[in-house]
Amino acid sequence: MTKTWAAIFFSVLIWSAINPKDYFTWLLETTPALIALIILIATRRRFSLTRLAYNLILIHSILLMIGAHYTYAEVPLFNWLKVTFELERNNYDKLGHLAQGFIPAIVAREILIRNQVVAGRKWLNFLIICICLAISAFYELIEWFAALVSKEAAESFLGTQGYMWDTQSDMAFALAGAVSAIVTLSRLHDRQISKIAAGQPLP
Repeated sequence: MTKTWAAIFFSVLIWSAINPKDYFTWLLETTPALIALIILIATRRRFSLTRLAYNLILIHSILLMIGAHYTYAEVPLFNWLKVTFELERNNYDKLGHLAQGFIPAIVAREILIRNQVVAGRKWLNFLIICICLAISAFYELIEWFAALVSKEAAESFLGTQGYMWDTQSDMAFALAGAVSAIVTLSRLHDRQISKIAAGQPLP
C-alpha cells in the first residue's frame, strides 16, 4: 500500500462524502471500504499483500464510494446506459456485486496460498468460491437488517428497484466475479506471490 494508493483512496472518500444523496446510506455503503482500510493498515508490516491485491481492493473501495455518493440506483453513467439501451433498471449495483466476488477471490486466494491452508488447486479454487459466496450472502443479510432498522433508507441501500430476484442475482454476479478472477488472474497472482516469498520487490 503506497502513498499514491492512500491519496487516491482518501480523495475519492472525501468527494463521496460531499453532499451525498443520503448520509445514512453513504455510511452504510462506505463502511466496508473503511473497515478494509483499517485492516490493511494494521497488517501492512506482518502480512503485506501483493500489488495486485492492493490495487483490486482500491478499485472495489472506489466502486463502493461512488455508489455511496449517488446511491446504487442513481449512478449517472448507469442511468445513461439505462436510457440509451432501454434497460429496466440502473445496473450499477450488479457491477458492485460482480466486484464483490472478483476482488475478495484474489484476497482469499492470497491468504490461503501464503498460509498454506489447503493443498491442491482444485480444493483451493473451491474454497475461494465458497468464501466469496459466503461474503455475498452475509452482505445480503446486512442489507436486510438495515432495511428493517431504517425503512426510509431501505430502497436506497438495497437498490432492488422493484426486481424481485435482486438478492439471488446479486449472489450470482458475485459467483461469476469469483470464477472470473480465478480464471483470468491466477497466473499473474502466482508470480507476485512467488516474488513476495523470495523477498523480491514487486514492480
